[in-house]
Amino acid sequence: QVQLMESGGGSVQAGGSLGLSCAASGYAFPTYCFGWFRQSLGQEREGLAAIHYDQSPRYAASVEGRFTISHDKAKHTLFLQTNALRPDDTAMYYCAARTYDCDSGRSPLKEDGMHYWGSGTPVTISS
Repeated sequence: QVQLMESGGGSVQAGGSLGLSCAASGYAFPTYCFGWFRQSLGQEREGLAAIHYDQSPRYAASVEGRFTISHDKAKHTLFLQTNALRPDDTAMYYCAARTYDCDSGRSPLKEDGMHYWGSGTPVTISS
């Protein structure tokens, strides 16, 4: 059973940066696709970025150029570096994973394309 735990959320002013982390356990890292999502109040969960060890990362248009996804396979940790933050980036941020690569099957930027979820870390951006 894959377990995911996010950390690194907080409150920053617009234009600032935050580095989010997701500690993963109970999986076979090389085969998995990992991703980051967010959900703000009253909105659907939005896929932001996804990565597999042997494939190019992919990003949603809303964050491309501002957010960077990466992973440390040795430490079993997924990261999301968020820069140039805006008030509309305020949301709960979630780490997600599935048992196969990012290029096959459902889009990893769709909620139903992922199998496992963390409990989230909150991000608040003030203007």
